[in-house]
Amino acid sequence: MNIQINKSKQEDTKKLALFNLGFRPFFLGASIFAMVSIASWMLVYFSNGFVTIAHISASQWHAHEMLYGYGMAVIAGFLLTAVKNWTGIPTLFGKPLAALFVLWCLARVLFLFGTRFLLLAATADLLFGLMLIVAITIPIIKAKQWMQLAVVVKVTLLVVGNIVFFLGYFEVLANGMLYAINGAVLLFLSLILMIGRRIIPFFIERGVAVKVQLKQYKWLDISILVVFLVLFLNVIFINAIYLTTIMAWTLFFLNGFRLCNWHTVGLWRVPLLWSLYLSAWLINIGFMLFGLQAENSNMSILTLHLFTIGGIGLITLSMMSRVALGHTGRDIKNPSTWISVAFISLIISVLFRVLMPMITSQLYTTWVLVAAVFWIVSFAIYTIIYLPILLKPRPDGTFG
Repeated sequence: MNIQINKSKQEDTKKLALFNLGFRPFFLGASIFAMVSIASWMLVYFSNGFVTIAHISASQWHAHEMLYGYGMAVIAGFLLTAVKNWTGIPTLFGKPLAALFVLWCLARVLFLFGTRFLLLAATADLLFGLMLIVAITIPIIKAKQWMQLAVVVKVTLLVVGNIVFFLGYFEVLANGMLYAINGAVLLFLSLILMIGRRIIPFFIERGVAVKVQLKQYKWLDISILVVFLVLFLNVIFINAIYLTTIMAWTLFFLNGFRLCNWHTVGLWRVPLLWSLYLSAWLINIGFMLFGLQAENSNMSILTLHLFTIGGIGLITLSMMSRVALGHTGRDIKNPSTWISVAFISLIISVLFRVLMPMITSQLYTTWVLVAAVFWIVSFAIYTIIYLPILLKPRPDGTFG
């Protein structure tokens, strides 16, 4: 009997597990697309005629795909997995999950042709977003976990932002692309602040060698939430420069205080911890620069990339690395040593994209190219390491 069981398990490990749980296809898709999209952007950046981009700028095309393409894939993978854990109710798997993933892939492939097939790309992209909202909302409602609907609201706002982008493209809404891109960056930061508040201190307390209990303050969490909400509403609807500066710097000090309370020396020995913690600080430094850019518009593009590469990029890469190990039954305390190289490569990308242009702006295009290369290297390392992990079933035979 034992021989039969072992044989069955050996056969199971040979099966394709890509659509067993949401993180598998979307993390793999996100990592591959992170490379393809930036490579395509470099071709567009250095060769204007590479693809046809009409009615929007090339930078808006690039920003849309990194936020609503790469970013939404990571969110889909994370939430389809997290909601299952929160509620105990299965989320999409098998053919329904494959269908959702195909919609995301179709939109990304069509966007690679510039705006030539934008109507089809928009249709696939919005169907993907709407299906994702339904997929994460139903289990939460069934479990009556009403507080978790806050996450659904943010995802819904991102989908609305995507609709606004397309309305701008089709000249239905003036400046729709600008609203959509600025709003998406802030919504991603909002999600990171909310989910990071739950998981970063939790991971640190359980991941360091010495037992610690990190300080948490309810008043601090509420204050950060309120200040961020004011900043968001002001940036999108009012755009009062002085209010942007006040709110951004207030966030910098409040969030900085919270991050100081989360610090313990032991986290710097654990790559899956220091990458999360450092990305949170890069976002916080972004808030400081965001306040400065209200007075100096030349800093806006640098602040944007500090938020996106250093904040969103590093924290999503770190989370994808941890979740993929944990939810495939592998040891999260023993990741590949190469994943540290991937994190460091992404940090170098931040330095070349944000810091070097501040020091020597005359070499701006060179720094953009170097930053792109390090970004691609970072996600190439992740893809090579995690491809077999994401494709193969769990070693313990558990479905997921």
